[in-house]
Amino acid sequence: MEQRLVFDPEILRRYDVSGPRYTSYPTAPQFHEGFDDRAYAEAAQATNGADPARPLSLYVHVPFCDTVCFYCACNKVITGNYQRAQRYLQYLEREAELQGELFDRERTVGQLHFGGGTPTYLGDDDLRRVMATLARHFRLDESDAREFSIEIDPRAVRPGTIPLLGELGFNRISLGVQDFDPNVQRAVNRIQPFEVTARAVEQARANGFESTNLDLIYGLPLQTVETYTATLERALELRPERLAIYNYAHLPQMFKTQRQIREADLPDAAEKLAILETTIARLTDAGYVYIGMDHFALPDDELATAQRAGTLQRNFQGYSTRAEYDLVALGPTAIGKVGASYSQNLRELDAYYARLDAGRLPVFRGLELNADDRLRRDVITELMCHSRIDFAAIEARHGIVFGEVFGDALERLQGMEADGLVRIGAERLEILPRGRLLLRNVAMAFDAYLKTESAPRYSKVV
Repeated sequence: MEQRLVFDPEILRRYDVSGPRYTSYPTAPQFHEGFDDRAYAEAAQATNGADPARPLSLYVHVPFCDTVCFYCACNKVITGNYQRAQRYLQYLEREAELQGELFDRERTVGQLHFGGGTPTYLGDDDLRRVMATLARHFRLDESDAREFSIEIDPRAVRPGTIPLLGELGFNRISLGVQDFDPNVQRAVNRIQPFEVTARAVEQARANGFESTNLDLIYGLPLQTVETYTATLERALELRPERLAIYNYAHLPQMFKTQRQIREADLPDAAEKLAILETTIARLTDAGYVYIGMDHFALPDDELATAQRAGTLQRNFQGYSTRAEYDLVALGPTAIGKVGASYSQNLRELDAYYARLDAGRLPVFRGLELNADDRLRRDVITELMCHSRIDFAAIEARHGIVFGEVFGDALERLQGMEADGLVRIGAERLEILPRGRLLLRNVAMAFDAYLKTESAPRYSKVV
């Protein structure tokens, strides 16, 4: 597939609207409480019969952090009281037991991801405890083919933590950085010297981690093209296999911690766009491949390989591999995908605990996809992951005539075709290099729910 991109500021300004990130389709606003823990259990058990050997992916949410980062929009609990984490682990063990009962023991967990919050908030003994719990209720892949990843805050790593993570089977690591500039770090309340991050990367590589990802954010207070270029140069010194460059969405009306950020300190739209242009040029010059949305990877990384092979997927952690796996989610707010369903756990810890005290899974909403949902998910996944749609392949998988079902969507894309962003032929739709930063805009043309949402709360696409 075409992996180049062309940066066109005028086009980007014109198409910079709000829209879904399409980590799922249908997107989370369509989840409803009619799909509860009982509906989820039925959907999960049905996957055993559909394919007894179908692998599993596990997501484990650890919501705790020592300090608050002002930009953060994650579901988190800021506390210095470690007993709260220990209590949480008791309930996480109950949830793992209930989830494990739904899936045949022969089904192997080939993919595992710890997110947060800060997973390394947990002490080393408790990290061992969580992995032992998962191994008790699921069959964890012990082969080299496994993909076990964990997000870490380099500031919250004890001397033996990263070696322990390697011992426990983790082989991929993602480090929160956001920005290396001290002034920006003070403005967002995340003081993290470069040396702290570099030490964590070096330790990971010394302990057998195969892939390292750095998370950066553009659009934070006090950032300029000059300061962000310096951050990129420092990041490139570490040569991570992957980089995630996220667009900061300032939504203080939704996220209270963002009210600590002075709006006057945020870069204006022109500066922010210039930062993005500089980022793309610098990473491309350094040999990174643009995967899509926020993600860049070295050409031999598994993400880039999966994209070339047509096996890339999107889920609630962003771009990922192994699209054929069922995703089982553990912890508050966690979102799973099993069979043709999505499910989400309760957000608040007290409600999460109360549901588990009642002997029930903490799923409080979700969605069972109908045939049209599955069709449109397939189309949008092709766009977001592979920048094209092969009409015949979609027709064969779903028994439809593409032009009859999606004639209105193709008509809506005529303006983008005239602007040189997409090419619509008789056999396929292709996103051209000038349109690759606007994947979300193209996908929105195929979204059946957007026109029915009265007040969607989405970030800008650029």
